[in-house]
Amino acid sequence: MTNRFQHRKTIIRFKYFVLLSEAGLQKNCVWWLLPLVVKKLKMKKKASTYIQIPLVLILILQLTFNEAIRAQDNSSSSGMSIRSSQFNTLVWSDEFEGIGAVDSEKWHHQTQLPPGGSWWGGLIQHYTNREDNAYLKNGYLNLVAKKEFFDDQGEIKQYTSARLNSKFSFTYGLVEVRAKMPAGIGTWPAIWMLNKNINEDGAYWDNEGFGTVNWPKCGEIDILEHWGKNQNYVSSALHNASSYGYKVKNAGGQKIEKASNKFHTYTLEWTKDKMVFAVDGVQHFQYKPSIKNSDTWPYASDYYMILNIAIEPDIDPAFVESPMVIDYIRVYQ
Repeated sequence: MTNRFQHRKTIIRFKYFVLLSEAGLQKNCVWWLLPLVVKKLKMKKKASTYIQIPLVLILILQLTFNEAIRAQDNSSSSGMSIRSSQFNTLVWSDEFEGIGAVDSEKWHHQTQLPPGGSWWGGLIQHYTNREDNAYLKNGYLNLVAKKEFFDDQGEIKQYTSARLNSKFSFTYGLVEVRAKMPAGIGTWPAIWMLNKNINEDGAYWDNEGFGTVNWPKCGEIDILEHWGKNQNYVSSALHNASSYGYKVKNAGGQKIEKASNKFHTYTLEWTKDKMVFAVDGVQHFQYKPSIKNSDTWPYASDYYMILNIAIEPDIDPAFVESPMVIDYIRVYQ
């Protein structure tokens, strides 16, 4: 009776541990089960015990492996942040909890093609509002670029992706994004911002009646850009009437480790005087023009965020699909 009671107690404790593990609540407590297993080995009472012991050991090893994967997945190259003492109040965030479609209260799918039937710069993707291209899973946003024929708005294209506009806008603050980049020559993911006064058909704030100023005079803030052809390099830039497009001078970047395989924390600190861009707490660009006017500093009004993966014409023919995975986006003021 005693052995049966102890066996039942062991199973209950083990099931409880499994529940903790699945909830992500256990730390390094996997090995407290080993004394129980050793005790069973010493008992050598019933044949069933020898069947159960390997099963318990296998489950322990599985849980240990899962814990290691979770720890690796949650790590960034340094885990650092440039949280400014000036901006400590969280005013908006998306932690991307849930399963399926993105939160329509927070995000707008921008799918309307510009005049001419292609996105600026000769990009060759369709942006869609399908879950195939943007979905939530395991606490992450997956923004997926795919190779597939897709017919929309009278145009057939061979690649799809997603472009999300935030329904939140703000002036000044700290933006913090934890993300992994897609992989593949020809992919061009970006986490960036536009003034909500931009005149751009199909954009959320233009649909709301705010679109009065053309690009680049409206201003653009590129928190992060990554090109698959330059795999472990990321950059930031500011486009305005004084400098814009492929020859923009207001830009800087840095090399990082495993841009597509490891989470990194990308930050923008935006004050009335300057903007500071960093990855994992390491600064790579600061913009602080000596003369501030409408051409150099259209950054004194509300901006909204954009998440997208563009596809360039030189995409690798072997490319099939790849996601930009975002853990969270947080805005502090």
